[in-house]
Amino acid sequence: MPKPSASAGSFVTTPAAFVYLASQSPRRRQLLDQIGAVHQLLLPGPDEDAEALEAERAGELPAAYVQRVTAAKLKAAVARLKSRGLPPAPVLCADTTVALGRRILGKPADAVDAARTLALLSGRSHRVLTAVALHDGRRTRHALSTSHVHFAELPTAVVQAYVASGDAFGKAGAYAIQSALAGWISHIDGSHSGIMGLPLFQTAQLLRQAGVPLAI
Repeated sequence: MPKPSASAGSFVTTPAAFVYLASQSPRRRQLLDQIGAVHQLLLPGPDEDAEALEAERAGELPAAYVQRVTAAKLKAAVARLKSRGLPPAPVLCADTTVALGRRILGKPADAVDAARTLALLSGRSHRVLTAVALHDGRRTRHALSTSHVHFAELPTAVVQAYVASGDAFGKAGAYAIQSALAGWISHIDGSHSGIMGLPLFQTAQLLRQAGVPLAI
């Protein structure tokens, strides 16, 4: 996996008591809790079109897409922090996408789309890419986690039951690894937390570099 990188400039040495998380994902909150990173939510207001930031561009490769979207979310979050006059602290953003070859499998639009996506993943390996970006007021650091996931053949009844459960919606690739569908995943190569939406190894490195205290 690529190592975290940073933009030009010197590291911030002043410790930060907490980090702003610009994400509505409860899984990312749980993962930050797991490593003891104190955080506060910094969510888009009603005047922001957060979904528009995730729009795909023609011919864009999955890795380029997920890193561009994460950077756009971070830029919006930093502007949000300044406009709201909140206390300064590092801002953390992340985005996850599922890729089958060069094809990006985003969040399903409806039940038919979800079932179609799961049928594509059935009996095959795919990639889960999660980009992370952290801005500490002086510089921005980036990391990218890429994992490979292999699904066994998914019976039609399993796909239908999973879609009916509602767990397929709001998630890239129409599934969550922490859901019941994990019982059909035969192999993982990479970061389990990255597949959930926030790769803890890379994220912890970025937070330490920004002076955010962690549990250990």
